[in-house]
Amino acid sequence: MSRILIAALALGAFTASAAVSQNGATLNDAKIAHIAYTAGAIDIAAGKQALAKSNNKTVRDFASEMVRDHAAVNDQAVALLKKLGVTPESNPTSDALSKQASAETAKLSKLKGAEFDRAYLANEIAYHRTVNSALHDTLIPGASNGELKSLLSTGLTLFTEHQVHAEHLAKALR
Repeated sequence: MSRILIAALALGAFTASAAVSQNGATLNDAKIAHIAYTAGAIDIAAGKQALAKSNNKTVRDFASEMVRDHAAVNDQAVALLKKLGVTPESNPTSDALSKQASAETAKLSKLKGAEFDRAYLANEIAYHRTVNSALHDTLIPGASNGELKSLLSTGLTLFTEHQVHAEHLAKALR
């Protein structure tokens, strides 16, 4: 129950902070890129944590998929930003995401076995819902560069598949 509340609060905070920066100015492509990259890096770290802790083959396979897919999208983002000459800008949203991820990593580190697997998948579901909503509602519409919009849209399609996959795995582990 508390995970659902945390996910709802995170979604609200993520979307609200993504829409407006600390100074009240709308986000620019450099800040959007930093948020998207940070979100991917967080899921890579979560996947690596699951690979280190889980003994469940389906959970490990899913975690490997998260590491592979999010790393590929982040690599594409870095290449695009280099091509465009854009330097990602840290911002309150990416900072908040990192802080929240550190807390979740600490919570998950205390769990073992099936309890870890269920909590990891629940976190993946909540996290993908949050990120997918922010991509759809704020980051993609807020991006001004067409290539960045396209990459974010491709990411949204892939990350929506991740969410569905995590939901199916979570049901199977009950």
